[in-house]
Amino acid sequence: MTDDLLERKEGRVAVLTMNRPDRLNAMSGPMLEAMLEALSRLAGDPETGCVILTGAGRGFCAGGDVKAMAEGTEFPDSTMEGKAQRLRASMETSRLLHEMSKPTIAMVRGPVAGAGLSLALACDMRVASDTMKMTSAFANVGYSGDFGGSYFLTRLVGTAKARELYYTADRVEAVEALALGIVNRVVADDQLEVETMALAEKMANGPSIALGYMKRNMNAAETGSLRDCLDLEAWHHTRTGMTEDHKEAAQAFVDKRTPVFKGR
Repeated sequence: MTDDLLERKEGRVAVLTMNRPDRLNAMSGPMLEAMLEALSRLAGDPETGCVILTGAGRGFCAGGDVKAMAEGTEFPDSTMEGKAQRLRASMETSRLLHEMSKPTIAMVRGPVAGAGLSLALACDMRVASDTMKMTSAFANVGYSGDFGGSYFLTRLVGTAKARELYYTADRVEAVEALALGIVNRVVADDQLEVETMALAEKMANGPSIALGYMKRNMNAAETGSLRDCLDLEAWHHTRTGMTEDHKEAAQAFVDKRTPVFKGR
């Protein structure tokens, strides 16, 4: 157990909070181990319909712990192979956020940088406070980047802008991030939790099977051909049409009432 990552449930919404506010929630080994365990477990939990990732205090996540970098204690392994394997194992957090069948939301306030930005980009959506300030930051510490940031940012803003943001480490504030399509919504800081939770609850109480297949379609569309995407859509659309949730939604439409989804 670690206090570096906090977990709570509000109905069908799970909230994971990176909890090192004195270091702007810079990543630690225990934090990443706990996040990997939590995401793996929540991905298969039928009582969880949406996952929110956020940070404690005034910032989301500063990325890697620069103090540990300077001390040479960021990676305990002495060999290049050992360091790379340990890092790659930690980076499964990004894959889980991106691929789990449930919607994932980054709730972002204040500074977000480096691998912290990568984690936010790995989520399906980002709701930002008007205090958000993001930077890739890797160039500032002589690193090339990790946790999938180059993959996600390129798909969000295009290769030219993604390269600019990585090479320069320029700071992007909330309004510009919204214009670039990096974040989905910008809200007043005192409304961040309320707005994010409302969005999460809407999806968490929606047709979970259909949302899971939607996510698979969207992920396939990032790299697949049109033919591949059409094939997937045909199978997934037919599959979801056989669910109780679809039948309930169709009947609710006829009855002029709100459907009650049960994930079946």
